[in-house]
Amino acid sequence: MKFVDQLNREINLDKSPCRIVSLVPSQTELLVDLGLNDKLVGITKFCIHPKETIKSITKIGGTKNFNLERIRSLNPDLIIANKEENEETKLKELMSEYPVWISDIKDLDDALNMIEQVGAITGKGEIANKLSKTINERFHQFASTSKTKKRVLYLIWKNPYMSVNKDTFIHDMINKCGWENACPDTKKRYPELSIEEIIKLKPDNILLSSEPFPFKEKHISELKEIIPNVTISIVDGEAFSWYGSRLLASSDYFAKLLNEQQ
Repeated sequence: MKFVDQLNREINLDKSPCRIVSLVPSQTELLVDLGLNDKLVGITKFCIHPKETIKSITKIGGTKNFNLERIRSLNPDLIIANKEENEETKLKELMSEYPVWISDIKDLDDALNMIEQVGAITGKGEIANKLSKTINERFHQFASTSKTKKRVLYLIWKNPYMSVNKDTFIHDMINKCGWENACPDTKKRYPELSIEEIIKLKPDNILLSSEPFPFKEKHISELKEIIPNVTISIVDGEAFSWYGSRLLASSDYFAKLLNEQQ
C-alpha cells in the first residue's frame, strides 16, 4: 500500500499498521479518537489527551528529544510525526528504518487533510472523513457569526515574549475568529518581542496562551502595569494550536471567547 504524506513523501506499507508510535500530542489524541488506542505502542510525554486512555502507553521522551532506542524497542510499523514539532535529524534517522508519515500544518485545510490522510493510512478512512467533515461544518457555522475585527497579539512565551507570524496554524485560528494578527509579517515564525515592540504594534487585545508557556493571572497584572489600555486575557492554547480531533470543540470555544471579548 502506497501513501503520500504532507511533505509529498511516499510511504509504503505491507499491511495496515498494528504498532503505531505518535510523536505529536494533537495527533495522538486523533489516533485515539479514530479508535486506534489498542494499536498505539508509543507516545511522547507531552501527549496528555485523553488522560485515562494514554496513561498506560509507553512514553518515548519529548517531541524534540525522543528516545530512538526506546522507539526501536517498540518495533513500530508506522510512526506519525510533524515537520515543525519534531527534530529533523532524529526524524531522518527514523525514516531510514521505519515508515514515517509526516504532517505539515499551517491552516485549517491542512489540518483537515491531515485527519483524512491519517485515517486512510491507519485503515480508519471512513471515521476520519466524517470527523473532518463535521469540523469543517462547525467552523463554517461559526464563521457566519464572527464579525469582530480587532488587532490581536497572541503570546506563546515569556522571557522573552514570543508571538506568531502568518506562517503558523495559530495565525489561521486568529483569522477564523475574525481578528487581525498584530504580528503577521515577521521573518521568524515565532518572533521575540520586547515590551517596546509590543507597544508599537498597538494591539487592541493581548491573548496569553495557556501553553507552551503557562501564563497565569499574575502575568496579566504585570503587563497591565505597562500597557494599561489594552484588554489582556488568558486563552486555551490547545484550542488555538492543536490541529487534530480537538478542533471539534475549538469553534464553540472561539464563539464563547468572542462573546467575552466584546
